[in-house]
Amino acid sequence: MSRRIPWLAALMSLVLPGFGQLYNGQVNRAIWVFLTFAGFLLPGAILAVYLPTSLMLPVFLIGHAVGLITWIFAIVDAYVQARKRNEYTPKVWQSTGVYALILVMFCFVVLPLVINYVRQHQVQSFFIPTNSMNPTLQKGDFIFTDMRYNCPNCSNSVQRGDVVIFVYPNDRTKYFVKRIIGLPGDTVDIKNGHVSVNSERLLVKPYQDATVEQNADKRWNITDTAIKGENLTVEVGHGEVFVLGDNRGFSNDSRKFGTVPLVDVVGKVRQIWYSKNDEGSQWSRVGTVLQ
Repeated sequence: MSRRIPWLAALMSLVLPGFGQLYNGQVNRAIWVFLTFAGFLLPGAILAVYLPTSLMLPVFLIGHAVGLITWIFAIVDAYVQARKRNEYTPKVWQSTGVYALILVMFCFVVLPLVINYVRQHQVQSFFIPTNSMNPTLQKGDFIFTDMRYNCPNCSNSVQRGDVVIFVYPNDRTKYFVKRIIGLPGDTVDIKNGHVSVNSERLLVKPYQDATVEQNADKRWNITDTAIKGENLTVEVGHGEVFVLGDNRGFSNDSRKFGTVPLVDVVGKVRQIWYSKNDEGSQWSRVGTVLQ
């Protein structure tokens, strides 16, 4: 006979939800606690990208809230259940070696693999460090990016006007965010800052105190539309795209580093989930949906 140590049970569930229940010998309870935690936390993020963009943030927050509540429950429940086991006979498998193996497998193998899969193939969060995409994206924005984009069997193909995440051609350790202006085979002309694609100028007009570019059914705000003396003509090669920042006077884009290989375009920005600048949280930007 031996008693369970309440604080140790609570600590184990703090490290891994359900781990404390396993320590208490409640295998079935441990499995359901862990599955509930993981089932709302990770699939909540995955489910969000399959819903209309306006529902992404609420579903994501609900999933994480339920996951957090389950985690807290696991800690408290492990402590309470351990206190009830003043006289307990440990099972054969209940040893420090087995506990260590389970912890290593879940924390360093299973969870990292699942999280990496979600980040690479479903949804990923990025931080915006500059104002190169102002006013669409501002420095301090945190964004949801749909990673089910521009890949074999993906439903979302690259379209002109999309705001995308891509690997920076001059440093493959960095991701950049810009707007796609030219598709494979297009000819992009920039004259005095005004942009034309295949000899058709992107419609520029004032709209609600902003300067707007429009192509087909997409419309986006831009800054510094006419940069005096800027002239450039680029024929976009096959398997490449031409990208520009919305803040034309403050953007390192295809005007400087050239076209971007299509294969390096990894995701499409869908929503701002949080924003903070030097003055504090920008709540008015939270939930903003991008076209």
